[in-house]
Amino acid sequence: MLSIIGIGDDGLNAASAAVRDRIAAAQVLLGDERALSLLGESVKGQRVVLSGDVDQVAAQVEAVGDKPAALVVFGDPMFYGLARFLIERFGKDRFEVLPHVSSMQLAFARVMESWDEAYLTDLAIHPLATVVEKIRTAQKVGLFTNPTVGPAHVAKALLERKIDYFTAYVCENLGARDERVTRAELDDIATGDYRSLNVMILIRRADAPDRPRDAVGRRLFGNPDDAFLQAKPKQGLLTPSEVRALALAQMDIAAASIVWDVGAGSGSVSVEAAQLARDGAVYAIEMDAEDHGLIQENCDRFDVANVIPVLGKAPEAFAKLPDPDCVFVAGAGREVTRLAEEAFARLRPGGRLVVNLISIDHIAQARESLTAASRAAGCEPNIGVWMVNIARGADQLERLSFEALKPSFLLAVVKG
Repeated sequence: MLSIIGIGDDGLNAASAAVRDRIAAAQVLLGDERALSLLGESVKGQRVVLSGDVDQVAAQVEAVGDKPAALVVFGDPMFYGLARFLIERFGKDRFEVLPHVSSMQLAFARVMESWDEAYLTDLAIHPLATVVEKIRTAQKVGLFTNPTVGPAHVAKALLERKIDYFTAYVCENLGARDERVTRAELDDIATGDYRSLNVMILIRRADAPDRPRDAVGRRLFGNPDDAFLQAKPKQGLLTPSEVRALALAQMDIAAASIVWDVGAGSGSVSVEAAQLARDGAVYAIEMDAEDHGLIQENCDRFDVANVIPVLGKAPEAFAKLPDPDCVFVAGAGREVTRLAEEAFARLRPGGRLVVNLISIDHIAQARESLTAASRAAGCEPNIGVWMVNIARGADQLERLSFEALKPSFLLAVVKG
């Protein structure tokens, strides 16, 4: 059994008896140069400096064979550490883990904040754009930064998305003699220079909103139609907010879903789908160049970064897209049925497709077509159909009246 041991910058000075015993008994000691140097000269055993490549690290571990060995790392090996990779690669029976206080624990202790409910992540693993969206609604955040994406990069990315309601701490060289903790506003952090070994802590200011101030009142879905930019000659072709809300509910979008919005127009469905699929991606397929340009403008308006506008004609535009978990198709005429068939063929098992039709003439055709497609895919047809009649209240001559929208039809199908 190979021992994966966490230490601090003080080496073995604060190590437990169990850690000292494992290291003393090891015939092979693995770790980076800095960790091995902290063991001191009195510790015997062959020293193997680990490679920076995880596959080569796995080969180095494999080469140890049955010899008593210890792999030395900093902090908690299971918290965004090497132990997670090795256990997944070789199995739990091969290792034992003896953790030390992690640098994340030290950082929260230094700023005297609890961390039991904080959002914690490593920017070496997760893209900054995804992390920023999760920070938006967090109360406390702990980030392992890296030389490529440091505290200044994080601060700039937050400010660009108008997330300006956190106090930041940058904790450098934790546990070392030259340890430094900087407390500042994001504006100051964005222009600062920090050492590569650091942890960044963000603490939300009291009563701060979870959205930019000019976005208060906006919803995840079902936003008012006039919240979206539309091409002037096509004003009114936007999927109405009430129909949009029903369609998105039937699409059953998960946090990591891949979504297609076929015939996206100016992107109202795409934007709201992206707010639901915060860890996924939405492909907004539109053949009209003017509407295609408005998609990005509406994304900027709602501060969503996971919509990918695709200028092209469906179904040819499907060829280069990843298979979807959810699809929305809207339009009129027989072409909608053909697009729905093509999209259903690409839908992942368990995925959902929603079709929005404005003509009653094509509902039966679309239903029959998707019934046949379901059976051809080897699954029992699971199709729902709705006629949506909406009337919005309005004041006329100091009296309440209702203005009816054009009837709309929704068809939803589950694949398998």
